[in-house]
Amino acid sequence: MTGPKLNEANRVAGSKSGSRASAKYVRSSASKARVVLNLVRDKDVRTADEILQFTDREMARVVRKVLASAVANATTNDNLDADELFVKACFADEGPTLKRFRPRAKGRAGKIFKRTCHITVIVDRMSDEQLAVREAKTMAKGAPTSNRRARVAASRKATTAEAPAVEEPTVEAPADESTDSTTEEAGN
Repeated sequence: MTGPKLNEANRVAGSKSGSRASAKYVRSSASKARVVLNLVRDKDVRTADEILQFTDREMARVVRKVLASAVANATTNDNLDADELFVKACFADEGPTLKRFRPRAKGRAGKIFKRTCHITVIVDRMSDEQLAVREAKTMAKGAPTSNRRARVAASRKATTAEAPAVEEPTVEAPADESTDSTTEEAGN
């Protein structure tokens, strides 16, 4: 496993390793899950979700659900902004193996191991330096800011500045119908 496991090391009082979500007893091997988890480790949440959305593996769908749950836990329980989150750690541990047997030739039995795994995703807020670098990159591209609060505040500020200058359109009275019908008859 290449990423840090934060479930054992963070035992200091008052410190928190981030918001987590896990899926237990997933019917796939841990090695298949680790291939997908290696794609999204240390990425911001939006990029990680896009990668998982277009990854053509069954485990990508499961990992995407766990990532969405971790983001929901961070926004609901810790009041963090979803745009400022990144995948701090993600890992897949082996779960219990279901042992089955298949009949083989000459009365023998072949073993079948149906593996399971436990997938854990931990998200945390980016540091201020990382947020500043990401904001500078988006400004260099000319794209609008990715922070939703800033976009909404800018939009509200723009609408309040325009409000006094906007005039309501006047509605004109309909033309007299009798003149319209005579002009139509005269044209025919």
